[in-house]
Amino acid sequence: MWWVLLVSWLVLIGNHPSFPTVIPEFGPFMLLGIIGAIFANATGAGGGVVFVPFFQQLQFTAESVIATSFSIQCCGMTAGAISWQQYFRHGPESNSQWPLLKRVVGITAIGSLGGIWLTQYGLSESLPAMSFRQFGAQLHIGFGVFSILLALGIFASILYLKRASTRTELTTIDLLALITVSGLGGIVTAYLSVGVGELVAVYLIFRGFSVTFSIAAAVILSAISVWGGVYYHIVVTEAVVWGVVLFAGAGAILGGRLARYLVLWFSPRQVKVFFAGWVLLLGLASLF
Repeated sequence: MWWVLLVSWLVLIGNHPSFPTVIPEFGPFMLLGIIGAIFANATGAGGGVVFVPFFQQLQFTAESVIATSFSIQCCGMTAGAISWQQYFRHGPESNSQWPLLKRVVGITAIGSLGGIWLTQYGLSESLPAMSFRQFGAQLHIGFGVFSILLALGIFASILYLKRASTRTELTTIDLLALITVSGLGGIVTAYLSVGVGELVAVYLIFRGFSVTFSIAAAVILSAISVWGGVYYHIVVTEAVVWGVVLFAGAGAILGGRLARYLVLWFSPRQVKVFFAGWVLLLGLASLF
């Protein structure tokens, strides 16, 4: 499987119009992809929390920032989703949590894709003031505010880690809340390329589900969400920087595969504290 991906990637590089100059120009983005995917798949947050501020510093246009972030996440979040799916389907928690994980992902995917498509094809067309092009001018503010609120939410969820995580079923309240949270998260994700995975993960932790389960659900949901939203950026905005995606996407696949092992190696508290601190710093940097 992996050697097929490697050969395919080498073929793409070899056939790039700018080969071989594309390697020194975009090669360093592979490291960015690895780092972003590790953060994303080890915490349940989308890789956009790393990619968006980095691309802003490179002065990409707002559309290119989001379009390129979506495209890279299609690689990294998919790799992470496959890794987490394998763990819950065949690992030690498969009997009790795999059916529940499928149900959570199925419910939240409906809400997330609905929110993304409403924003991309509904709000952008019918309400010019809510269009991505209008909102993109304030991308740094939106990303900064969301990142700070997300970091505070993650810090708050750490208090719940002391509580025994015994939840193994969804209530009617959970079903309604997950649809609502994922729908709003999908709208945020359409504008910022991050949002839905983070919000769903924080909700599940607050409700008493294990951190590992919450992260896995968020990663798989994020993978579905970015694949559902990337078509808009390929066909409509046409703002994807493919040279960056070629290398950062390859790095993201590697990072996505490594992330699960980091989560299982470190304690849930360590993962959450480190990630929340990082997101808070990125949010503050975006505003100031």
